[in-house]
Amino acid sequence: MNASHSTIKLQPSDNVVIALKDLAAGAVVEGLEGPLKQAVPRGHKIAVRAIPAGSNVYRYGQIIGQAKADIAAGEHVHVHNLGMGEHTQDYAFASQSIALPPVTESRTFMGYRRADGKVGTRNYIGILTTVNCSGSVAKFIAEAAEKSGFLDDYPNIDGIVPIMHSSGCGMSGAGSENYTTLFRTLSGYARNPNFGGVLLLGLGCEVMQIPDLVGGRKIRADGMLRYMTIQQEGGTRKTIERGLEALRGVAEFANQAVRTPQPVSEITVGMQCGGSDGYSGITANPALGHASDLLVRHGGTTILSETSEIYGAEHLLTRRAETVEVGEKLIERIRWWEDYTARNGGEMDNNPSPGNKRGGLTTILEKSLGAVAKGGTAPLRDVYKFGEPIDKKGFVFMDSPGFDPCSVTGQVASGANLIVFTTGRGSVSGYKPVPCIKIATNSEMYERIRDDMDLNCGDIVTHGVSIEEKGRELFELMIRIASGEQSKSEELGFGAAEFVPWQIGAVM
Repeated sequence: MNASHSTIKLQPSDNVVIALKDLAAGAVVEGLEGPLKQAVPRGHKIAVRAIPAGSNVYRYGQIIGQAKADIAAGEHVHVHNLGMGEHTQDYAFASQSIALPPVTESRTFMGYRRADGKVGTRNYIGILTTVNCSGSVAKFIAEAAEKSGFLDDYPNIDGIVPIMHSSGCGMSGAGSENYTTLFRTLSGYARNPNFGGVLLLGLGCEVMQIPDLVGGRKIRADGMLRYMTIQQEGGTRKTIERGLEALRGVAEFANQAVRTPQPVSEITVGMQCGGSDGYSGITANPALGHASDLLVRHGGTTILSETSEIYGAEHLLTRRAETVEVGEKLIERIRWWEDYTARNGGEMDNNPSPGNKRGGLTTILEKSLGAVAKGGTAPLRDVYKFGEPIDKKGFVFMDSPGFDPCSVTGQVASGANLIVFTTGRGSVSGYKPVPCIKIATNSEMYERIRDDMDLNCGDIVTHGVSIEEKGRELFELMIRIASGEQSKSEELGFGAAEFVPWQIGAVM
């Protein structure tokens, strides 16, 4: 990409170009026959030729919608003249599944090997709650531990993380979709390798009962799960005292864990994009896609999610499916989402958000095509439900909403030990117990809130850095963060409010 250019055309067949800087009305732009009809902000689209009403608009060489009115060459293309229109996809299942060549070099990171063979990138103690009603007491226990200097005796522990949420009761019981999803989520967090031990705290009378979660099976291979209910312990104060006692035993065990060299194949990355803009599919997402391919080539795992934000681009994934059956699993999830949104009075094109639109994205088709770029080029090995344990290496998909905290919650429950999050508008968040790397899509936002951003991909546009070079830089950063270097969101203390289980059913 030539940094001196004011626009970029992503594919020869595209009938729009993307503005790489704010352009004034009347400006003469390379590749356009005449001056601009209106001012066009950076990241937004400009027609390179006349597009009749009802005609398809192409970006990335793919359809992103249809013209709602005649669009003249040099005209700004956005919500006022571009809509979804009818669209169909040729899924061509497993037709482009090409294995990536393995790497010859062996890379390691410094991680915590757990009893079940998984490897953590952090060593936290978790206080996991079954229901909203036990959330405050979990927080009280963590605060009491902090005030007492509890962790001073345990230097190998990164901290105590109370996991609070708004569900667990007022819901359908065992067997319902809502209950099963929350059950998977809580069980997955209890197993996540970034926890050295867990205290499970309930109220006692909720729908999500502790005996159901822990009965008849061993959630953690090391047995380091303690549990109690507030009602059984005798109320708040006694539960805090008993909780601190239980944490002491958990901490004695967790503190024995030390970082040792582990193969990079043990890194599992949850990939996210939030607050996307017109640059997301040009800079940060393709760079993350290249880093994803590098990790997969080293034997690692990357998880793409946000099903409602691959809508319209799912055919790019079904073609890369390892088998026809894997591709069909993805389409089954798409059909479920079409029904889910319809019965809840929504629609699949309720995205992009207002911020996405200000950044230049118009339809969910356009947003999805940019979002899928995070997945690189590796074959799609399998498709999982929200919070379902990832049991295959390589590039996989986990079903989730596009709401970032909820989607990341599912990825952590599925086993992610690292999150990489691209943003164009400037999302700020963190996801304890898993470190989160924030990547800026554009240099302007990066400079404005650089205390929240770990890496700038805007220099792909401003300085002509290649996507491959930026992807390698991100890959090295992933290894450093996995080995203990703090991300910006960790330095700022994020992660206490972003646990958001997916509530699918009715709240009663």
